[in-house]
Amino acid sequence: MAALLKVEQDLTSSQLSSPLELLGWSEFFADQVQPSEADLIPRRIASVHRARIEAIDVTGPVGLEFPSNTSTGDYAVGDWVLADALTDMLIRRLDRKSVFQRRPEGGRGQQLVAANIDTLLIVTSCNADFNLARLERYLIMANQAGSNPVIVLTKADTAEDAGIFQAQAEALQRDLPVIALNGRSADAVSLLRPWCGVGQTVALVGSSGVGKSTLVNTMTGPESDTKQKTGTIREYDAQGRHTTTARSLHAISGGGWVIDTPGIRTLYVSDVADGIDTLFAEITELAPLCRFRDCTHVHEPGCAVQAAVASGALVADRLERWRNLLAENRDRTPIVSGPRGNKIVRKKKY
Repeated sequence: MAALLKVEQDLTSSQLSSPLELLGWSEFFADQVQPSEADLIPRRIASVHRARIEAIDVTGPVGLEFPSNTSTGDYAVGDWVLADALTDMLIRRLDRKSVFQRRPEGGRGQQLVAANIDTLLIVTSCNADFNLARLERYLIMANQAGSNPVIVLTKADTAEDAGIFQAQAEALQRDLPVIALNGRSADAVSLLRPWCGVGQTVALVGSSGVGKSTLVNTMTGPESDTKQKTGTIREYDAQGRHTTTARSLHAISGGGWVIDTPGIRTLYVSDVADGIDTLFAEITELAPLCRFRDCTHVHEPGCAVQAAVASGALVADRLERWRNLLAENRDRTPIVSGPRGNKIVRKKKY
């Protein structure tokens, strides 16, 4: 990784105001550093484990110590932190530009997946793993995170007509880029290059067995010393095993960074109302045109949404999925209550 950084520095030094920009540093983070913190060193978190955190700076991998009362669960791969140059002690984390997180089943808090992502690559394959409802959930999380979503269809070389999968995915959200590729082919890098420039960070999310780790290995190039393990899938249902067990940051050959993540078996929506509004923008924009402000879009007269369904401008199935996701988000979003706002309860289902 250090050698790759040196090459990239040589190629881009005339274009960058700071070598840190190779790692994704920007004015957003620089503006947070106080004058009293001028002696501290910015470092980016490359991997998070239960008992340790690994980081990188412009020289490559570096040590990072953290106070005894610090939980590694409070940090995400991609975070920027300030550290003491002499002791490697983590002093504080800088505010995030974007954060992808999820609420596990039965969990009260959010589980951090990755931070400071410019583009979220939602990976699925052109086989039985392809699932529009699951893709919608990933898109909602990407919208909520503040990162740009791109759907990546792997194993396109094995499908009779990858264009069918591509057309269905493109219809999920306005102006949604959908790329079909073979994750093992060198062409995959050029197809994803618009989102993988110098200083840009992408994260890969998706089910196990769809080829995320294979794609990471292709993007990082043959010279990478941090190859990801890959596995096989069951042919009858396209289900794969978890070959990636931890989130990690890798340098992309030619510039940029990619975060690989373990496969997510179940993705619930919770506290993501804005993400749902973005995914279903055509419904969100029609709602204010209804006769009644509190229209449920089910039976009220003068409903602009139902009128769009009747005219064929809006597919009825899409409206139904919108309703279901709104209901799930309502039921799974905790409500903070109590005199100090420290009690979390869940909304009841009616």
